[in-house]
Amino acid sequence: MSAATTTAAAPGPGGAASRFGWALADSWTMTRRELAHWARQPVEVLVNLVFPVMLLLMFTYLVGGGRGVPGDPTEYLVPGMLALTMAFGLEATMLAVTQDLGKGVIDRFRSMPMVPGAVLVGRSAADMLQSVLSLAVMTGVGYAVGWRWHNGAAAALGAVGLLLLLRFAMLWVGIHLAMVAGRPEMVTAVQILVWPVGFLSNVFATPASMPGWLGAVVEWNPMSATATAVRELFGNPGGATGSWAAEHAGLLAVLWPVVIIAVFFPLAVRKFARLSR
Repeated sequence: MSAATTTAAAPGPGGAASRFGWALADSWTMTRRELAHWARQPVEVLVNLVFPVMLLLMFTYLVGGGRGVPGDPTEYLVPGMLALTMAFGLEATMLAVTQDLGKGVIDRFRSMPMVPGAVLVGRSAADMLQSVLSLAVMTGVGYAVGWRWHNGAAAALGAVGLLLLLRFAMLWVGIHLAMVAGRPEMVTAVQILVWPVGFLSNVFATPASMPGWLGAVVEWNPMSATATAVRELFGNPGGATGSWAAEHAGLLAVLWPVVIIAVFFPLAVRKFARLSR
């Protein structure tokens, strides 16, 4: 255990401001613990960054994602891959949590004089930092293969915000499922589920190119909503179908993650509070 994890202290007497300060200090301690793992396990971090890049290059040059879309198919594919990257990596979050559970690390944290939720906040903060890094790498690779955005910096930042919102929602799904599973071996089962959900979207192909019933299902996928909204903000072709879901993709790109967070965040917090009972 790193020295960073031993700096947490019990909240002293005081008002709400004092308690909030202790919560921030404990959460930052847990975040630094997660970041310290990056320095000790650089290969794992590198693999998490390289894997989505490999997928992007494979679908750009070998499989041919985005076919049938007017213009450069790369401009359709790259925003979709950015959305897919925010869903992939859920397994890494689960693995980290289940490993801490299996080694008794979380139980030890819970016995220490620290804000209980700091462990979850630290895990989520480190995950979001890695997601920002992954988006930066994917954006650079996308630019290298010919993708461009056309609506200016403000719209591009809005697109990044929607992508990170989706990631934040998926993060709490992973944290909750990890505490339910309790064992690293169960991460494989989640990997099997993530892939179909990821590919049952408009990341690689437009719903118009699919059978009617399948296209309707795809359009209501939360990942499809984010991918479509991000394409609109970037000024990339979206393969619009004229459906309600496609026309209101921006709204759904906010509502879906908010609903997911509203469901899984309290479930994760409640499960964490009951771990040692």
